[in-house]
Amino acid sequence: MAKHGKRYSAALTNIDRSKRYPLDEAIRLTTESAKAKFDETLEIAVRLGVDPRQADQNIRGTVILPHGTGKSVRILVFAKGEKEREARDAGADYVGGEDLVKKISTENWLDFDKAIATPDMMALVGRIGKILGPRGLMPNPKVGTVTFDVGKAVGELKAGKVEYRVEKAGIVHVPIGKASFGPGKLTENARALLSSLIRAKPAAAKGNYLLGVSVASTMGPGVKVDALALRAQAA
Repeated sequence: MAKHGKRYSAALTNIDRSKRYPLDEAIRLTTESAKAKFDETLEIAVRLGVDPRQADQNIRGTVILPHGTGKSVRILVFAKGEKEREARDAGADYVGGEDLVKKISTENWLDFDKAIATPDMMALVGRIGKILGPRGLMPNPKVGTVTFDVGKAVGELKAGKVEYRVEKAGIVHVPIGKASFGPGKLTENARALLSSLIRAKPAAAKGNYLLGVSVASTMGPGVKVDALALRAQAA
C-alpha cells in the first residue's frame, strides 16, 4: 500500500470517503486540502456509462472554462500568408510551416502545448503525425484545431478552452483550474465541463450516463461527488 505524507493524511480527516458530496461542497473540501507550497491544480474525473471501444461512443470534445485553467498555454500554428499574420496578431507563440515541421522532425522540438493548422497545411503537418499524435498535439478538426479561423482558435485556447476525451476505462480527466481560484470559480468551471459532457452523450449510450464523479487536487485526496444529484439537475 502506498504511503502518504502528513499533509495528505491531515486532509483525509476532513473528508468522509464513503460519502458523496454536492459538487460545490466537494470542490470546497478539495481546495481546503490543497496545502502544497505551489498552487495546486484541481482535476475532475468523470466515469461515463459508455463503451469507448465502440466508435459511436468514443466521446471527444472541447469546452471553454469561464475562468480558464490558470495555466499559460503555448500555441503553435501551422499557417502561411494572411493566416500566418492572423495567428501572430491573435497571440500565437509560434507560427510557420515547413520550418516548424523540420524543427520538430529533426530536433524533436516540442516546446508548445497546443497546435493549430489551417486545412491547406495538413498534408505538410501529416509528415510529423507520428511525433505529434502520441503526445496529443496533432491538430484535429473535431476539436477545432484544424480551421481557417485561426484567430478565433488561438483566442479560445488562450482564454481557457480545454479538450476532453474518454479513456479506455470510460473515464474523462480534465483540469478545472488552480486552487487559488477559490471554490466559486472552480465550481463554475466544473459545471461548464459537466454540461458539455452531458450534451456530448451519444445516442448509443444506454442507461445511466454519469456513473461517478470525483474531484482532487494535485497532491490531495479525491472527493466523491453526488452523481445522482448531477443527473437529476441535468434531467
